[in-house]
Amino acid sequence: MTIDQQSPSQFIIRTFPVGPLQCNCSIIGDRFSSKALVVDPGGDADHILALLKELDLTVVAIIHTHAHLDHILASGVIKEATGAPIHLHEDDKFLWDMVEQQCAMFGVPTISLPEPDGFIKDDQALNCCGGVAIHTPGHTPGSMSFWFEEYKTLIAGDTLFQGSIGRTDLPGGNFDQIVTSIKDRIYCLDDEALVVTGHGPNTVIGSEKRGNSFVRA
Repeated sequence: MTIDQQSPSQFIIRTFPVGPLQCNCSIIGDRFSSKALVVDPGGDADHILALLKELDLTVVAIIHTHAHLDHILASGVIKEATGAPIHLHEDDKFLWDMVEQQCAMFGVPTISLPEPDGFIKDDQALNCCGGVAIHTPGHTPGSMSFWFEEYKTLIAGDTLFQGSIGRTDLPGGNFDQIVTSIKDRIYCLDDEALVVTGHGPNTVIGSEKRGNSFVRA
């Protein structure tokens, strides 16, 4: 699946599956400033870098919805190639530090990652396309969603899926938290907003409020 949503003004979003578990990586770009965010580079670094070059974008940050291995595997390579800083929520630092154990658990070749350059906080501006970080714990303690209000686009990671929600049976997961995050932080956003999920097809907030079998408004 590849999502290619481009407004006639300045917003660029390219979303495509990467890595061994087909995490949806997104490149968010501003056509005027040429600034870009890379969200969840979970593998296939060469493809990500080639697309950035094709779009003529400069990465200002590598950001993560959470720190499960399938969302972080290529982060070090992207940082080395672009010089961009790595950011995630501090509550997921323990998962970042466990990347080698995560690789062993899922039978993925072991990698090492650099230390994060900083931690994203709730309601923090993202310095690209007017984006704002929203803390949406539940799938992991530090799960984040990234909201681009002007363009009615939410990067939800593994918090909300089409007709479903993220797993809460992995270390740090909490079912009550993810339900609260979805109801109080996501379902209050624009009903027409596109939701880019961490895996699989995108959805729309209003559709999930009406029909999600796990969390309805």
